[in-house]
Amino acid sequence: MTKDGPGDAPPEEGEKKPLIEYPSVYTFKVMGKQGPGFAEHVRDLFRRAMGTEISPDSISEQPSSKGTYVSLSVSVYLLSEEQRRAIYDLLHKDPRVIYHL
Repeated sequence: MTKDGPGDAPPEEGEKKPLIEYPSVYTFKVMGKQGPGFAEHVRDLFRRAMGTEISPDSISEQPSSKGTYVSLSVSVYLLSEEQRRAIYDLLHKDPRVIYHL
C-alpha cells in the first residue's frame, strides 16, 4: 500500500494509472507448430517490428508434451504502448503463429 507524498496530486476523477510503465522489459508468449525455424521466424518478426536485433538469449522455448507445438517466451525492451500493440498486431497477422499472449 502506498500513500500520496507531499505535493502528489490525487488522480483525476476517471483517470486510470497505466498498467505498464514505459520503458519496460516485456515478455510475449508466442505459440506455433513445432518445426524447423519457428523460433528464428518469430525472432525475425520481432526484429522487423522493433527495428533492432533480438538476442537469442531473450527467447526461451518450451515444447508441448507431445512435441506438436512449441511455446516461446520472448523478452524485449519496449519504449511505448504503441510499440507493444504493433508487435501484437504483427503476431496476430502471422499465419505461423497459432496463439499469443
